[in-house]
Amino acid sequence: MNPSKRQFLGSAAALCLTPLVPAWAQSSEWPTRPVRIVVPYPPGGSSDIIARILAPRLAEVLKQTVVVENKPGANGNLGAGLVVQSAQEGHTVLLCDVGALAISPSVYTKLTFDPSKDLRAVGMLAYSPHVLAVHPDVPAKTVQELVALSKKQRLNFAVTAIGSAPHLAAVAVQQATGAQWEYVPYKGGSQAVTDTIGGQTQIIMNGLLATLPHIKSGKLRAIAISKNERMKLVPDIPTISEQGVTGFESGTWQGVMAPANMTDPVAARLQTLMAQIVSQPDVAAQLNEQGAEIVTKNPAELSQFFNSERARWAKVVASADIRLD
Repeated sequence: MNPSKRQFLGSAAALCLTPLVPAWAQSSEWPTRPVRIVVPYPPGGSSDIIARILAPRLAEVLKQTVVVENKPGANGNLGAGLVVQSAQEGHTVLLCDVGALAISPSVYTKLTFDPSKDLRAVGMLAYSPHVLAVHPDVPAKTVQELVALSKKQRLNFAVTAIGSAPHLAAVAVQQATGAQWEYVPYKGGSQAVTDTIGGQTQIIMNGLLATLPHIKSGKLRAIAISKNERMKLVPDIPTISEQGVTGFESGTWQGVMAPANMTDPVAARLQTLMAQIVSQPDVAAQLNEQGAEIVTKNPAELSQFFNSERARWAKVVASADIRLD
């Protein structure tokens, strides 16, 4: 075999053995077409609020259309799965409660994807503590009074979904206090809030960002927030920690994940742009006023957070024996 032919065959073999990486993953010019932000919950929740604030500003910077698509179902796993399936398309990302996503592998026995392997961290954007709130007719104003009432009469507790972050936070409080409320699952926070306002359910644990407007209007009454210390925005709302569940903290951690084959340079660029947007004074003020704190993390920091949350909530899931298909 002559040298030139041997060289050609060797190059061809090497090409066959090299994984096909989408062009978008190597391009410094990403994005080359419209970007899709998938929110895996119904409209009106914390993730949806942030995505719709972010999208037009991100579009202006990227010089591309940025659309928000709500893909609710299976406690956020349907939308997350769609993002995983979009890996070769290269312009779809997931904006969700990262803590809730970290819970899914412990709760669901038949996930179609592994978030630790099929998704990669891009960046954290904001944190909103959970707020424990009740319908105004509920005759309890403290955690202790609510627990005592739950032992005397049936109280329906609205949760965004079985196995969701608010559900597990409520379970952790229940385990610590001996409360005896009954859980009513929904497909998202907005409907859970609506039914609690309407009196179909009496208690709710939900992100402060999506719930505070209804507390301010008097449609719901706040009992406590799930933060180690009181928030400046709502200094009159005591923490769960100071009402007997020492050190308790939970909430919705709004972050962006992408298919695992998004490259480091693209992820870093996207994270930097989003962090700059949410840190702009007008955006930060808008989110702060609604109960969210700007908390940005780079891809490495978000990945570490995801792993720690996965380990933390796996213990709660195991102790409560919560398993779903």
